[in-house]
Amino acid sequence: MAEKTVGKATNTASPVLLSGGNPQIAKGYGDAPVQAYIAALPGWKQDVMRRLDALIVRTVPGVRKAIKWNSPLYGVEEGSWFLSVHAYNHYMKVAFFRGTSLLPVPEVESKSGDTRYHHIHEHDEFDQDRFADWLKQASRLPGERM
Repeated sequence: MAEKTVGKATNTASPVLLSGGNPQIAKGYGDAPVQAYIAALPGWKQDVMRRLDALIVRTVPGVRKAIKWNSPLYGVEEGSWFLSVHAYNHYMKVAFFRGTSLLPVPEVESKSGDTRYHHIHEHDEFDQDRFADWLKQASRLPGERM
């Protein structure tokens, strides 16, 4: 089944950058709004997000994508998400919605139930194998309905 695309048509104007350099992207489903988000990220964040997106696509066949609340979401079932990403001034925050069920558990706690975060800073070493393992685990767990 083809992904639906929702939201405003893309125009030539650059998206507004919100606090922390997070792009303001219209709500939408599919790859196009996520690619618009990536293209609008400033500096090093764009490269990090491009690599994360490619790793997610390689690791989770058939992954679904969306933009909601100015953040990319990834899931395996329609309307159900296992991960989101958000840009802040000094890091990218990856939210695993069932993160307390992952092994090892991502390092940053959340105020919301099972969610755990992994922060990526500009000069951090990126452990691609660990992240891919988290992706595999997270994609097999029940997603968050949003």
